[in-house]
Amino acid sequence: MGEGMLIVCATPIGNLGDVSQRLREALNRADVVYAEDTRRTATLLAHVGAETKVRSLFTGNEKARTAELVETVRAGKVVVLVSDAGMPTISDPGAEAVRRVRQMGRTVTVIPGPSAVTAALAVSGFDADRFVFEGFLPRKGQARTERLQSIAAEERTVVLFASPHRLAADLADLAEALGADRRVVVARELTKVYEEVWMGTLAEAMERWAGEVKGEVTLVIEPTAKAGSDVEAAVEDARSLVAEGYSVSEAARRAASAAGVSRRLVYQALLESQERS
Repeated sequence: MGEGMLIVCATPIGNLGDVSQRLREALNRADVVYAEDTRRTATLLAHVGAETKVRSLFTGNEKARTAELVETVRAGKVVVLVSDAGMPTISDPGAEAVRRVRQMGRTVTVIPGPSAVTAALAVSGFDADRFVFEGFLPRKGQARTERLQSIAAEERTVVLFASPHRLAADLADLAEALGADRRVVVARELTKVYEEVWMGTLAEAMERWAGEVKGEVTLVIEPTAKAGSDVEAAVEDARSLVAEGYSVSEAARRAASAAGVSRRLVYQALLESQERS
């Protein structure tokens, strides 16, 4: 009996040309592939010329199939884990399988590759030194409200997945929580024939993406303006503009635009300072 192991494999997010040589070798070497969608994986296997056995492992059967996967590794088999696209366990099932195989003392290794998260971040142009991935927004209720509030205060670039059927609702709620002037990148169908990378404010995004949307969508949202000197300086500039006769709203807009900070933060601080005076 051989030494069983689990290989977690990233797969193309849309373009089969992104299959790596290591992924090709792993799919051909494996005794069994556990896949989120067996039909998609059958296409991938055909592309690399592999005839490996495929078993499903998705949210609905994850508990039972994870136990089966663990026993397969225990029996000395080489198991590959894949999701529909990108890296398994990232807003996809598989983390429990990784934990249990590792706890068993067997090897868990990874074959890196395509990722909608980092691909969208790279083409957004936003600061990528520090970022946070939030997956899909909760559908409703307090959980959704709390997540939106957390994102509104986030000083790192935020990456989100969005269902094409819920994109309009997500953009509307994000605009309400973060401010309609916050910039966002909508990355649709990355690496595919109809790839589209669009940038604008959340207000503009609501208008642009109000209708039916097709394909996979990743959102990249610019971070909130950092509290500190930039905002404080913009507020001082806005006060000077008010003294010159500009309205509070216009003063905040001009000062925020010049400083590259959130208009909403400057406007709120300006109002508060006027109330105190």
